[in-house]
Amino acid sequence: MKSMKLSILDYSPVDEGLLPVDALASSVRLAQRVEDKGFNRFWVSEHHGAPATASNSPEILMSRIASATTAIRVGSGGVLLPNYSSLKIA
Repeated sequence: MKSMKLSILDYSPVDEGLLPVDALASSVRLAQRVEDKGFNRFWVSEHHGAPATASNSPEILMSRIASATTAIRVGSGGVLLPNYSSLKIA
């Protein structure tokens, strides 16, 4: 029997009364928890100009999560192409 591969998409929500640094730390803890549960991938999304999210730089958040985990695959669930140069996208 083949097992199902599970993934999660996180946008680092900034809960009321908290700071973006709290949201980023929460995203790292979430990645560690789902890795322990056997999830296959952890995706981060990109949002700009939304004070309720702290994930406006997925490449930085991905590197932080990857440094705090050992086996889960980390990636960006979406990149806003018009905001970046072709070199950065590549």
